[in-house]
Amino acid sequence: MKRFDSVTGWTRMARGALLSGLMLSLLAACAVGPKYQRPDVQAPAAFKEAPAANAQNEGTWKVAEPADDAHRGQWWTIFGDAKLNDLEQQALAANQDLKAAAARVQQSRALLASARSAWFPQIDAGFGPTREHASPASQFLPQNSGGVATTLWRAQTTVSYEADLFGRVSSNVAASRADAQQSEALFRSVQLSLQADVAANYFSLRELDTEQDLYRRTVALREDGLQLVERRFKEGDISELDVAQARNSLATARADAVGIARQRAASEHSLAILLGKAPADFSFPETPLDPVTARVPPGLPSALLERRPDVAAAERAMQAANARIGLAKSAYFPQLDITGAFGFESATLGDLFKWSSRAFLLGPIAGTALTMPLFDGGKRKAGVQQANAQYDENVAQYRQQVLIAFREVEDNLSDLRLLDDQIHQQNEAVAASERASHLSDTQYKEGEVDYLNVLDGERTVLVSQVQASQLNGAQAVATVNLIRALGGGWGEVKAEDVGAADPGGAHERSPNYPRS
Repeated sequence: MKRFDSVTGWTRMARGALLSGLMLSLLAACAVGPKYQRPDVQAPAAFKEAPAANAQNEGTWKVAEPADDAHRGQWWTIFGDAKLNDLEQQALAANQDLKAAAARVQQSRALLASARSAWFPQIDAGFGPTREHASPASQFLPQNSGGVATTLWRAQTTVSYEADLFGRVSSNVAASRADAQQSEALFRSVQLSLQADVAANYFSLRELDTEQDLYRRTVALREDGLQLVERRFKEGDISELDVAQARNSLATARADAVGIARQRAASEHSLAILLGKAPADFSFPETPLDPVTARVPPGLPSALLERRPDVAAAERAMQAANARIGLAKSAYFPQLDITGAFGFESATLGDLFKWSSRAFLLGPIAGTALTMPLFDGGKRKAGVQQANAQYDENVAQYRQQVLIAFREVEDNLSDLRLLDDQIHQQNEAVAASERASHLSDTQYKEGEVDYLNVLDGERTVLVSQVQASQLNGAQAVATVNLIRALGGGWGEVKAEDVGAADPGGAHERSPNYPRS
């Protein structure tokens, strides 16, 4: 290492470093790579399946300004169900998929911090001896001179810095930032899916409770019918055929009731997993479903592009891919690495920290190492082509995600519209079947018809009642799915009103949401 003892030399080096810094700042402004612009998508003016505006429900929900990170509030409270509210809070606090998504956000933020570290110099410190033998030529000695081997003690600080020429570091930071934003959008997507899954599973479970209640009453009714048939058989009024038919009908109803119980058990276990609990630690009391009357206005299709977190995540992926095009193009241009070492060196440990032992080293070429790529067999060209193709792929995926979002909204709007009519017609069918069953039972007791008519009437009543129950369940689930398809609920909840359920304030977060 060359010794440096002149104060004037230090001043000269400081001036040189300042000039180099100014030149590097100008070069860093020469960033390469395309400027990101959101691709155009064809957004319809209105949803085809949207119903006409209803003044009665106009004030229930408010369409917010498009923003995928806006606070959506506790949208499930529109159902007015305290038990559902409690289950949603349990899921947000303990669901393992949500915790995993929160951990992925933390990972992406750490990667962003790592990328940003390239904007700053890397400083290290070292201490220790080195054994050196300089060549005769480096010491201006004759060729036959053997030279002298020396031991040097060094205590020095090393500094390395990559100048952000042509935006290589900036492009990497921009890509990492977009990746972090995509991870946060995916977290909100997982969160919304969890909330919707809990609500849909809850309503499905209650619909099965309604079916269980129907089969329980049907079994009790057919047990009474069997007793009546057996009494009349003993009295000689009917043949044994009626008894066999009554017993078959009762056994069938009991078997169907067991099948519903089996479905309910599986649904209860699924709900337990969503809540982050083992099925053995969770039980839900039987609660028949009440018809859901909440109605959700869909708003404008253009707002959907900003509100849905999965669409936002697809757009963030495009931003990251766009930044990586600039990163790939920067490989065509020079790379400037600045290195330096400052400290003390001495032949003996006792003289190491004396003022006369100070020394420095600034890079191999006037304080910098400028690397200019010349030939790489097409590697850089292939890197740019790959980055462009990756961007094109993300654009196509974004547009496809937008189309899927529009389809999901239209599907659930049509479901709700048609379910209203179907439920009305099914309720009329239930009333008619109950009337027909009552008439069959009366006529059988009077001896006008055989018992097969009674069984057919009871079967028709049960089938129509089960179908009505399933339609009510489908309507509740479709309402939840519409909210999911729209990107969540709307709400103007203030940050100070959110409390522990939203530690970030600006975002809707569960207690698991990673803090910035």
